[in-house]
Amino acid sequence: MADFAQHLPLSQRAGVDESNVSSDRRAAVADVVVEAARILGIATHDDAAHQARARRFLDEAGLGTGATGGSATDLRHLAETLRTGRRRRIGMLVNAVRALLVLGDTVGVAPHLDPAVSGAVALAAEGKAAFARRAVLRGHTVRATDEGWGFGYGPVLQGTGRSILRFILELEDTPPQPLNSPR
Repeated sequence: MADFAQHLPLSQRAGVDESNVSSDRRAAVADVVVEAARILGIATHDDAAHQARARRFLDEAGLGTGATGGSATDLRHLAETLRTGRRRRIGMLVNAVRALLVLGDTVGVAPHLDPAVSGAVALAAEGKAAFARRAVLRGHTVRATDEGWGFGYGPVLQGTGRSILRFILELEDTPPQPLNSPR
């Protein structure tokens, strides 16, 4: 190694196994569909309402219209197909998580999301969010107080992972708050 290379910021990083790092989000999208099936399973017994909610979830997630059904079993089967199917990108995961949050709001059940998934979705969605949302977050470090993830540089804006995600995905209008905010 050249003498000047030791002063480069990434040259002294300890080597770690990064073989499991991938842009493929099949497993995460499948997990979101399984969570939607769980929510639909506990939310209602009315077949017409159940079918409509499942179809809306599938449509908003970009997974089709649900024309073949919408039962929890159908969604679990779709999840297994997604898990072993073609590669899925972060954009589909963003759409699926947003649809899951909307489904949870509709039936009054809070969905469970892995912190790594919510952090990845928040980071990806922030770059494509509406201008006003990006402007609020620009020049700040956005930190989830309960999930251990954060991104950005500058003064800290914090909130729960779910509230940050809901703000970025335009499901709520309350932005993350400064570190010393009384809220």
